[in-house]
Amino acid sequence: MDPPPSRFLLLILLSSVVFAATVVAAASEDSDDLLIRQVVPESNLDDLILNADHHFTSFVKKFGKTYADTEEHAYRLSVFKSNLRRAKRHQKLDPSAVHGITKFSDLTPSEFRRSYLGLRRLKLPADAQKAPILPTNDLPTDFDWRDHGAVTGVKDQGSCGSCWSFSTTGALEGANFLSTGNLVSLSEQQLVDCDHVCDPESPGSCDSGCNGGLMTSAFEYTLQAGGLQREEDYPYTGTDRGPCKFDKTKIAASVSNFSVVSLDEEQIAANLVKNGPLAVGINAAWMQTYIGGVSCPYICSKRLDHGVLLVGYGAEGYAPIRLKDKPYWIIKNSWGESWGENGYYKICRGHNVCGVDSMVSSVAAIHTTPTTP
Repeated sequence: MDPPPSRFLLLILLSSVVFAATVVAAASEDSDDLLIRQVVPESNLDDLILNADHHFTSFVKKFGKTYADTEEHAYRLSVFKSNLRRAKRHQKLDPSAVHGITKFSDLTPSEFRRSYLGLRRLKLPADAQKAPILPTNDLPTDFDWRDHGAVTGVKDQGSCGSCWSFSTTGALEGANFLSTGNLVSLSEQQLVDCDHVCDPESPGSCDSGCNGGLMTSAFEYTLQAGGLQREEDYPYTGTDRGPCKFDKTKIAASVSNFSVVSLDEEQIAANLVKNGPLAVGINAAWMQTYIGGVSCPYICSKRLDHGVLLVGYGAEGYAPIRLKDKPYWIIKNSWGESWGENGYYKICRGHNVCGVDSMVSSVAAIHTTPTTP
């Protein structure tokens, strides 16, 4: 005799729950295995937590950390232990990535946000120019501007909330490469020192050096100023206490125009392929503990607080929790090569994860030949 429909449905539901729990456990085990290989040999997050004092000593040595006195050392150890527990939570909620000890493991979340993020405003200007809709039928399955020579090496903003300036220069470096065939590293410090462009709708919200800024405002400044100098001519200092030293005779790249890209991910991919690396905003909550893999957290705020550079995308980033390969974006960050995958971050593509599709801008360049005084 067949079971009643309600009982049959209940059996299916219970089977699904058991199956899902098994998948979650398997995913966590896979992630732990990956963590063992990448973080501390023959270890896992539970061991890191249990032997936190030992691992803190290794952390201090590896990243060259120094503290003022024993009191600060003890405080940073307590923060380190808290971040290990946080990394464990992140690992469970983001099993397709690897989370653990990073160079930010002795910082509280608020310290991390204050010193290493810096996307000042959370919305694009109302009058921002919209990028034209592009065809998407012939997009490549995988694409990476690093393979085509349009991306400079990973840079390090230091403990200055100037991420917006690195996102800006990265986009213009790529656009300038497409325009001239030459890859030139451009000056973030010029933006930090000289760019004080304000949002017309919010006069008090201006690009403010280490206190944050916005990429579209920085493009507007670059357009008004005539361009940016080379990194070597106006090197990065990681502070915003100096005067503006911009020299118009040494301009290396200039903005022709810039525009905001549609939220549609196919349009973002099409603009990336056609126009070069794109300046994007993202929520960086999961990035403090990120080590590698494709980050696809179950929950992530879309409140944007970090400016980065979108350089490519992939079709297949293994996400065991979803029983199939997942597409992902390739993000260039500005925290040095010792963070993430040699300075890069992979994040799920397809669901506006962490707001990565919410603030995307493209820039076009005009080649400018430096003149002599």
